Amino acid sequence: MVVARSQTLVQLTDELVALLDQRAAAEQRSRSELIREAIERYVAADRGAEISRRIVSGYEQIPQEGDDLEAWARRAGRDLVLEERW
Repeated sequence: MVVARSQTLVQLTDELVALLDQRAAAEQRSRSELIREAIERYVAADRGAEISRRIVSGYEQIPQEGDDLEAWARRAGRDLVLEERW
């Protein structure tokens, strides 16, 4: 499947270009590929933060109580740790 792309001019410092080139060479990837991946991760983090904000807001409006809350908190904490990129 072909994905339409737009070319965008981005100004970077010489130091940042050098670091980007080092990383690209080490990973045998292009600058463009690394930049796209970095932007995708940045945007995904924003989406994740918005989802988390909405979840918290929902539980603030309708809080859980009792044993269900403790079990949920344990599962949620475990899941967050497992999802973390260490």
